[in-house]
Amino acid sequence: MISITRLFCNNVGPGDYLRYAKTDASRPVVVWNCTRRCNLNCIHCYASAYNSKSADEMDTKAGEAFIRDLADFGAPVILFSGGEPLMRKDLFQMVQLAREYGIITGLSTNGTLITDKIAWDLNRLGFGEVGISLDGIGEHNDHFRGKKGAFDAALAGIRRCIALGIRVSLRLTITRHNYRDIPAIFNLVEDEGIERVCLYHLAYAGRGSSLQKEDIDHSQAREVMDTIIRHTSDLYNRGLKKEILTVGSHSDGVYLYLKLKKDNPERAEEIKRLLQINGGNNSGIRISSVDDRGNVHPDQFWWHYTLGNVTQRKFGDIWTDVSDPLLKGLKDRKGLLKGRCAKCKYLDMCNGNLRVRAEAKYGDVWAEDPACYLTDEEIGII
Repeated sequence: MISITRLFCNNVGPGDYLRYAKTDASRPVVVWNCTRRCNLNCIHCYASAYNSKSADEMDTKAGEAFIRDLADFGAPVILFSGGEPLMRKDLFQMVQLAREYGIITGLSTNGTLITDKIAWDLNRLGFGEVGISLDGIGEHNDHFRGKKGAFDAALAGIRRCIALGIRVSLRLTITRHNYRDIPAIFNLVEDEGIERVCLYHLAYAGRGSSLQKEDIDHSQAREVMDTIIRHTSDLYNRGLKKEILTVGSHSDGVYLYLKLKKDNPERAEEIKRLLQINGGNNSGIRISSVDDRGNVHPDQFWWHYTLGNVTQRKFGDIWTDVSDPLLKGLKDRKGLLKGRCAKCKYLDMCNGNLRVRAEAKYGDVWAEDPACYLTDEEIGII
């Protein structure tokens, strides 16, 4: 994640201690895709979710054992995701257990199932935040979500959470169909009192693996970043200190650094320092994913590669076992990278970006990330 508000505006957000402070990198944030069941049919879903429960989904007993395992290992955060996690009947039981063990909890949901009762339960459980996905305004969102009325239902869920004082994080995946909706998203954020926005670059994984042609091109990516920076700055200057982040492309951090290098070199050097502390893409390092069956993955976009299963082996043992060649490579990848990534002078700030995107495009995990929009001149190749 790249915090535009932290880097550009020097406004510290609640999660920045994980991103821009020297922490124990062996203890990752864990995304638990606790169910593959979902009431929507999003065309870019990395989990390829569907409206039925997996036959071998971890049951309550296995889920509780997994949470205790994470607590023993010292995982700082667990993000309950899916599918649609609110379709799992024992979700709140699992959340309560995680909190009892001192693990910070988050929720990633499409928001359409948040009734008054569920919003009350979310507030009672004290979620650190509730992430709710919108992929555009109105029909643009409904097209990607595969259901008419999904936008209105998600917006109602957002309003129910905010009415109870729950911190909402709006999630949007950027494509060529909705990137022009970003100014309207910022207006929505201001109008509705949403505190946090995560703008995701498209990952070529799950159903999203067939959508490479739907990704924005490099010039559009630069346009998107300029739009995000402009709106973030405007909100901050007006005293509306929202937290704005981009996800899935550490090129954004380098782009921001280069943008300020001439006009505000002192701020640019601070941005560089923070990005170097973060270390760039953290798949297999500070971020992990466990799917509904208990399979462990380097991050939530790597479901096609499994490191082990938590019903058979402790998470900590799986995560620290570098006999797996992919995990070992991801933890120390700089010497393995190829193409533009290998030659980039900002590798210590980016770490080769999203490897799953390189694999999807070129069939090689260590190839250059095709979504990097920085020019050869900017990254020091020419």
